[in-house]
Amino acid sequence: MPIYEYQCNDCSHAFEKLIFSSDTDKITCPCCCSPQVKKVLSAASIMGSSDGGNACAPNPSSGFS
Repeated sequence: MPIYEYQCNDCSHAFEKLIFSSDTDKITCPCCCSPQVKKVLSAASIMGSSDGGNACAPNPSSGFS
């Protein structure tokens, strides 16, 4: 269930929506309720790392004190 970004063609409101496979034809703007929305390209977010560690924090055994 990915989260997609949309923009309303009527009021230009940008919003995110968690999409289930059966909900793609039911998307409306939460601001003006218009069904005239378009999916916009957004950056991907990748969490974690291949070694199972935290990608944001340095490894304690890497010599930092």
